[in-house]
Amino acid sequence: MVGRPLEELRIVTCHLGAGASLAAVKGGRSVDTTMGFTPLDGLVMATRSGSIDPGLVLWLEEHVHMPAAELAATLEHLSRLLGLAGTADMRAILAAEAEGDEEAGLATGVYLHRLRASVAAMVAALGGLDVLVFTGGVGENAPAIRARLAADLAWLGVSVDSAANEAVSGDAEVTGSGGTVRTLVIVAREDLEVVRQVREVLGWRSTSAHA
Repeated sequence: MVGRPLEELRIVTCHLGAGASLAAVKGGRSVDTTMGFTPLDGLVMATRSGSIDPGLVLWLEEHVHMPAAELAATLEHLSRLLGLAGTADMRAILAAEAEGDEEAGLATGVYLHRLRASVAAMVAALGGLDVLVFTGGVGENAPAIRARLAADLAWLGVSVDSAANEAVSGDAEVTGSGGTVRTLVIVAREDLEVVRQVREVLGWRSTSAHA
């Protein structure tokens, strides 16, 4: 779709769904990601906290006496979009924001603030940007999020075509006129990766059994 060898490309992938993360891919190899020790770190997600000050966790333990199990449940299942807007559904949040709901506006503002800052960090790790990829439930199905992020990243050469962005179905390119960064929407195919890795494991076991 891009027309250049993978080895030449600096790519930032934006996997935006209930869970969300970015990866900086240089020459086909991931060199940075927003995830940390667990996928709980990083971007604002549907219910997961993403990056927070660890001092908050210590404060909740010391002053609120929140048990470890409750802390874990809160950080994993009751935070971020759900905590900010009362729903984890980005479609509902965007619709509420359009009607003037302040909590929904805060949620999308925080979501995009963390997203654009993290994309910039990935670009710094790559030393530039050739391709920006959107995938995942939000990445594939929320043209408003794609358009707003692209506008925030215009200084990097990111631009999306409004008509193409609204008409996305399946894999598509949405690069706008004058954009120096190719912007793509790619359907997540996590099931295929699961199958590939299962086949590798089963093949290894089969080989080991005959050794």
